Amino acid sequence: MSDIQVPEKPTEVTHLIKGKWEAGNSESYSVHSPYSGSIVGEGKGADSSLVDKAVTAANEAQKAWANTPLKERTGVMFKLREILLRDIDKIAKVVSVENGKTLGESKAGIMKGVEVLEYAISLQNLDSGAKMEVSRGVFCEYRREPLGVIANITPFNFPAMVPMWTLPIAITLGNSYVWKPSEKTPLTSLYIGEAFKEAGLPNGVLTILNGGVETVNAIIDHPFVKAIGFVGSSKVAKLVYSRAAALGKRVLALGGAKNHIVLLPDADPEIAGRGISDSFTGCAGQRCMAASVLLAVGDTQKQIDAIVTRAKSLTLGKDMGAIITKEQVDFLNQAITRAEEAGAKVILDGRDATAPKGFEGGYWLGPTILDGVDPGSEASKVELFGPVISIVRVESISEAMKIENENEYGNACSVFTTNGALAEKVVSSASAGMVGVNIGVPVPREPFSFGGVNHSKFGHGDITGTNSLNFWSDMKKVTTKWESQKDSNWMS
Repeated sequence: MSDIQVPEKPTEVTHLIKGKWEAGNSESYSVHSPYSGSIVGEGKGADSSLVDKAVTAANEAQKAWANTPLKERTGVMFKLREILLRDIDKIAKVVSVENGKTLGESKAGIMKGVEVLEYAISLQNLDSGAKMEVSRGVFCEYRREPLGVIANITPFNFPAMVPMWTLPIAITLGNSYVWKPSEKTPLTSLYIGEAFKEAGLPNGVLTILNGGVETVNAIIDHPFVKAIGFVGSSKVAKLVYSRAAALGKRVLALGGAKNHIVLLPDADPEIAGRGISDSFTGCAGQRCMAASVLLAVGDTQKQIDAIVTRAKSLTLGKDMGAIITKEQVDFLNQAITRAEEAGAKVILDGRDATAPKGFEGGYWLGPTILDGVDPGSEASKVELFGPVISIVRVESISEAMKIENENEYGNACSVFTTNGALAEKVVSSASAGMVGVNIGVPVPREPFSFGGVNHSKFGHGDITGTNSLNFWSDMKKVTTKWESQKDSNWMS
């Protein structure tokens, strides 16, 4: 805990416009540290006039950036990688202070962002297009072209990682990028913006606009913005998708989740205990890939005991971070109480957890495990977004998968077993975009793409990896012929 130092003086939250930091001109807001509850940032949002100024500058900057050779664009990304690795400790501390993560989690998020950055750097060698002589003297080729100005609206739970899912790829492809961080965690954007500037990114290619709903709507509505990316709750994802799609814009909005883990009796207790516990407690459960429901098939008590033991051993502030707001802590406490009243047994109660010394004013909840949860109850169906897992006891894999398939979301599903055939049965029948076997958080690694299905995603494609390239760019198809040929066919 000694490594987390909440600053006494709040940081001014500003906007990066054409390479310069500017004060806002709209509503004022404060940033509270989940560790202490104290104010660590203050700023004003960007109204429609400031958004127009910023996006217009981004549109002008994009024209020159698009004409910059891909090798030179990736050169900026090489420098950015060096800077992020050099400053990882400094940036991680900012992430932890404003978000509540442990320092280890904050560093891991940055490193996942660096992994995406490395994939973007590889595009100079991997994504070279294609050219073929389709008929004598006639050639067809692909040319990947940027869209222009794109925008991304990112959530509080990963202030560095989620933006870095899209920043490197979209910018390397030749777009200019307008970033609207969460108003709960805008401080990290100041440091990432400075890193891009130091790396030599031309002014205006990256724009950072802070604020709330007014800022978001002005960005979506701006005629120069061609595509919108979003990560957050399904409720807001649907609103963003509807607004942007109605304007004829390309949009990919990732929403919430209620992820299921199928636990089979043959699962290794050590692997299951650690993997499942870490899944629902990591990042204090505030991630769209966290386990929410444990579908315990048959006699799995020894594995459940291992999960409880692992979760019970965690120390707040050291092994698990804080909850983003006091309001969210209150919501989680009330949800646990409602589950208890509905018949669930609280076999590990995070409401009794002790706050770390010196951070008693922060927002804390310990790991919580609910057993005997009814599959139709709130605890089983509603995304709680905290370190709470609900155990639903079932008799068969078929019963488990029926519950999983009826879930409105479709982000992740995992199975813990030592039997390959049973694992494949879960993998093939899961209604989820990302599936894990003996992995509690089945996040794909680059170049494999991140993305869910059902109400976890509004739009098409994935937000990272190979499947993201066609979202952040267009493919121009060129057909050429230079000489007359003696023979001919229908293509001539």
